[in-house]
Amino acid sequence: MFFIWKEAQACIFAALFFASVLFVPHGGIGPLPRYDVLLLIALLIQGWMLWSRRETLDELKAICLFHGLGILLELFKTSDAIQSWSYPEAAYTKFFGVPLFSGFMYAAVGSYIIQAWRLLSLRIEHHPPHWLAGGIAGALYLNFFTHHYIGDFRWYLACAALGLYARSRVIFRPYKRDLCMPLPLALVLIGFFIWLAENAGTFFGLWAYPHQLGAWAAVHVSKWSAWSLLVLMSFTIVVQLKHIKASVNVPR
Repeated sequence: MFFIWKEAQACIFAALFFASVLFVPHGGIGPLPRYDVLLLIALLIQGWMLWSRRETLDELKAICLFHGLGILLELFKTSDAIQSWSYPEAAYTKFFGVPLFSGFMYAAVGSYIIQAWRLLSLRIEHHPPHWLAGGIAGALYLNFFTHHYIGDFRWYLACAALGLYARSRVIFRPYKRDLCMPLPLALVLIGFFIWLAENAGTFFGLWAYPHQLGAWAAVHVSKWSAWSLLVLMSFTIVVQLKHIKASVNVPR
């Protein structure tokens, strides 16, 4: 029960944002199209979290990094040359076809990890050396771009990451007693729930994959693995925060 309650608190940014997806009309509000309203809501949520001290300024900087990396990926994936997915609605805050609110969907992942770390008193045992973790995270991010040109090395990189984090465990405290879980399992589970949220997002028409243009269909299950790897990249960035890095045990 305590675990569920703290998990719900950790998801507060994502929960408020996706609640707005449910309640903002497809036609927007007044003169503002839906994508612009969602951007304004995301900014208000982010501002409230900083004002209420749910996030620190350093954590906000990390979340802004997630937003920037997400926008960069969106610009590439929605370009005319790639067209992995598209945003069909008009908006004032669209940049080369990408609505700026979309970066907050990536930022929501970072926000969840940061909040969960604090609320559940997370610690990591047997974390690999930071330079190796950073290298595999960078390679995973680059593969989202390069696989369109030189082949998809996702599974090779996933196997390398699994070997790198094979001994890593996440220690968390829902209430009075510490519990533990293999870190790779935690990342896969988070990726699964993001995949479910992605299905909800496409169902409500925020964006669409090519196979969803005629009628809605479930997002392909392969996206689950992509999200799990993106969570690993997000996790690696969060670990670099000074106060979080202190709770990470790196064997020498």
